[in-house]
Amino acid sequence: MAERASFSYLEKAYNPILLALAIFGAHVVVVLGAKFVHLTGMAEVSVRFPWVSAASFLLFYAVFNSIFSLSASNAAKYWSRSVFSFLGLAVVNGFTAYLFSSLGIDEAGSYRWIYIVVTFGYLVFLSIVNFIKKIVEFAQKEEWNQPRARSRKKRN
Repeated sequence: MAERASFSYLEKAYNPILLALAIFGAHVVVVLGAKFVHLTGMAEVSVRFPWVSAASFLLFYAVFNSIFSLSASNAAKYWSRSVFSFLGLAVVNGFTAYLFSSLGIDEAGSYRWIYIVVTFGYLVFLSIVNFIKKIVEFAQKEEWNQPRARSRKKRN
């Protein structure tokens, strides 16, 4: 019987630029959906909702990009593209949130701090994942031999 190969989306190192573009697209769709809900009167949507969405999708990028970096063959290249994509996504999401809410990041409340925390969290995520990857690579290179059994002296 032929075995099926298992497939996981987390096993592949995706292009961080494409990931950032997809997440930006999702952010725009969510903000447009919220604007539609507000304009039709179906529900009350906060004026700060675009900032909530921007920060949420930035955190989403941080988590998934860190996970995808495990599969990267060239870690330095992946890291540089990831960090620049993150910064670009942060700026574009912030600009989009400003356009839809007419509130700057300072006027929107504590979103400046949320952006700072998500940014440092992203750098910590990337560092932890890189550290774990190095530990696993080191452990795989080591030769693991079975320890020798010692003969015990009999006690009287």
